[in-house]
Amino acid sequence: MFDPTAMILADKATKHHVLSARPHARTAPERPPRQRGESMRLRAAATLRRLADRVEPRPVNTCVPTV
Repeated sequence: MFDPTAMILADKATKHHVLSARPHARTAPERPPRQRGESMRLRAAATLRRLADRVEPRPVNTCVPTV
């Protein structure tokens, strides 16, 4: 039942988790956003908007005052 490997791995994981909140902890560099993904996202959003309009059209707003 006693597994020394699991105990060592758990100890390392705990130390890594606890020390990650320190001011001098390593951080991952920020990557700039991908330009290609942005255009694909906008194209998908426009396609979904057109599909939603076909399924359930939006009411036309008129500027006629009601009496």
